Formats: sequence, structure tokens, C-alpha cells
Amino acid sequence: MTDTATTPAPTLNDTAPRPLTRSIGVVGGTLLTLSCLTPASSLFVVVPPLLGQTGTGTVLTIVLAAILCVGVALCYSELGTLVPSAGGEYAMVGTLAGRFAGWMMFVLSFIIVLIIPPIIALGTADYISSVVDIPAPVAGAAVMILSTLMGLLNLRANAWITGIFLSLEIIAIAVVSFLGFTHVARPVGVLVHPTLTEPSSPLGALTIIAGLAVALFVLQGFTTAVYLSEEMHNPRRTVVRTVLWTLGIGAVVVIIPVIAITLGAPDIATLTAGDVAGMVTSWSNTGVGTFISLCIALAIINAVIVMVIQNSRVLYASARDRAWPAVANRAISTVSKRFGSPWVATLIVGLGGGALCFAPVDTLNGVTSVVVTAMYLGVAVVTLFGRRGSFGKASAWRMKGWPVLPVLISLVLIYVLVQQSWSDLLITLATLVAAAVYWVLYLRPRAANRWVVTVPSE
Repeated sequence: MTDTATTPAPTLNDTAPRPLTRSIGVVGGTLLTLSCLTPASSLFVVVPPLLGQTGTGTVLTIVLAAILCVGVALCYSELGTLVPSAGGEYAMVGTLAGRFAGWMMFVLSFIIVLIIPPIIALGTADYISSVVDIPAPVAGAAVMILSTLMGLLNLRANAWITGIFLSLEIIAIAVVSFLGFTHVARPVGVLVHPTLTEPSSPLGALTIIAGLAVALFVLQGFTTAVYLSEEMHNPRRTVVRTVLWTLGIGAVVVIIPVIAITLGAPDIATLTAGDVAGMVTSWSNTGVGTFISLCIALAIINAVIVMVIQNSRVLYASARDRAWPAVANRAISTVSKRFGSPWVATLIVGLGGGALCFAPVDTLNGVTSVVVTAMYLGVAVVTLFGRRGSFGKASAWRMKGWPVLPVLISLVLIYVLVQQSWSDLLITLATLVAAAVYWVLYLRPRAANRWVVTVPSE
């Protein structure tokens, strides 16, 4: 049965957590969310492996992913304004499709919460190597700890801090784009007639489709605006604007430099190697290369700070909705009186990510691509439930093209999902099976006071 979005009375072992504070609007929300999408870290950390997979077809792959993401953004915007909760995907799905569906969605989102920040943080070592040589896991863990400390501060303060860092990202991207476009080594036609080797051989459509999951990862982050909905003024209007503005800006800021890099790389072997910092140095000099590398490192730190901030809200919301034993719920839902941040949840997300910096990065990347695709698929499917019964009369932003658009998006995402590595699919499936066991043994028998999805009032 589908849960209603109401808060149950506390039991003897549970206390109502202190609510989050509404303090940001569209500008602050977009700065934070764009920093979570973090075009620079996506460009310099996630895009290089995609270059190795799709070569000059990388631009085409990201453009197709961006088109797909427009439909996903509309689904998130409708559900995010219908169910404005820090729980994000799981709150939307749990409210509309039932407790078990919501729990499965929470597990998918929690995998992302834990895995994506360390993946991004691990890229720091490559871009500070010109100044100091630190092993990637150590550098990544240090970034995670620093980001955790920053995440404990007031949200408004972090919005301005990340805004400053974001400006450095834009400078780095602008310089890379300029250098790439002024050192063009191949015709524009390679963007629509992709190749992976020289002499050129056409890249198959299946390779492009398989790369869509990674390309979705490149643009992932625009949807995290829904995690901040409890801290936004007038979320019914602010969420949709933040989601769409973030996707639009983020896609443009990523695609333009990828075009420049694709056209400016001296040869296909250099392009597929993905050494962007090396290309920048070859186009200019060591000083410029070092400056860009340090800007990229700051961009990565900025991205991880915002990810820790936003992702901790998901864990906080799960404790508020009583997903865990009473002691854990009380701890995880604790909000700092001074800074208004869920500090225990922030520590768990940040320090847990620090530990994952020592895991194999290829596995982290593969599982993340699968989980992001599966989560988008879940949201698209549940959008079909968003206008039934009383939900159809609720105050929310409504997309045009419903229900055809969510159905088309779902079919495309299913096809993309089955093209992924079986090992990554099996790891994700095993995690969901373990979560289902926890559901059967603990959450389902305690339906009255465990895993009750709530939507705070505006």
C-alpha cells in the first residue's frame, strides 16, 4: 500500500528530529547544485575514461545523454515539487509507489551518496602532481576529510564558498576550451562520424549506447536539487527552476570544452589516453598547465564539499523516516543548533567516502554508472503514478507530454542498462537483495513506526 506523507507520533524510543532551516533560493540552490554536478570535475575526472571508450564520439555520447537528461529533469521537477523532501528520490518514490519501492530507491541513492564523492576525490592526485606527489587514495581521503569539515558549516556560508570555487572551475574550463579551439588538429566532421583509432575506423552505435551510462554519470548532479528542497524558500517553484537551470548550464559547460579537446588533441592516441593536463601543457607551457591543474584540483574539492553537504541530507532524511533502530535514528537525525547541519549524517557520508578511496576505482565507476541509470529509470517509472487519485489534485509543477515522455525515457534507460557490464550489474543486484532481506526481517514487521516516509510542511 502506498504511504501517505504524514509524520507519525514519536514512540517512547524515538524523538522528533529538529527540522532543517529554509535559507536558500534559486541562485543559492543553483550554485550548490551546479557545484555538485561540478562541470570541471566531470570534465577532468569522468570524461577521460569516456574518451578512451568512445574516442571522437564522446561529444555525441554526452549530447545524447543531455537530451535524455532533459526528460529525466522534467520527471524530477514534477515529483520534486509534488514531494519536496530532503529524502529526494526515495521520498518521492516511497510516497507515490509504496514503502518497499521507496526503500529500494533509498538503497540506490545511498550507493551513489557513498561512492561518487570518493570517485571525484581520487582525481585530485593527478592534478596536484606538478606540485606534490601523493598517492591517489591518500589524496582522495584527505579531500574527503576536508570536505566533511566544510560540510558541518552553515548551508548559506557553503553556498558562497562553493560559488567562489565554481568561478575558478569556469576559468579553468574557459582556458582549456580556448587552447583546444586554437590548436585544432582534425575536422569538425569527426564529432558526428566518430572514430576510436587512427587510421580511422567508424565507431559502432552500440559503443555509443553503452557509453551513455558513463555520460549520464558525467551530467549526474542536476537532480540533487531535490535534496535541498527542505532548505529552499517556496520549493514548489524553486526546485524546478534549480533542476532545469543546473542541467542547462552544466551541459553547456561540459560539452563545449569536450568539443575543444576532441578537435585539439594532436592525435587520437593522445585523445583516448585522456591526459587533459598534458594536452593543456602541450598547447601552452608548463606554467599554464600547472595553473589549470591546480584550478581543477580546487574544482574537485569544491565538488566533494557540495556532494557531502547534499548527500548527508539523504541519510538524515532516512533516519527521520526511521529506517534504522531507534539509537541510530536519533544519532543520524541530529541537527547542529549552531550551524543547522545534520552533523552525524555528514560525518558518516564523509568518512565513509574517505574509506572507499582505497577501493578499486574501476569497480566504483562501473557500479555508479549502473546505479545512476537504474535510479533515473525508477524515477521515470514512478512519474506515471504522480497524477493518480489525490496526487493529481496536489499543488505541483506538471510536465507537458505526460505520460508519453516518462514511458519513452524508461524504455531508453532499460536499453542502456542492459548494455552495461554483467559484473557491475551483479554487484548492484546483490546489494539490492541484501536490502530486501533487511526489509523483510526488520522494516516490514515494524510498519507502524519504521520507514514511514514523511514530507515536511512548507
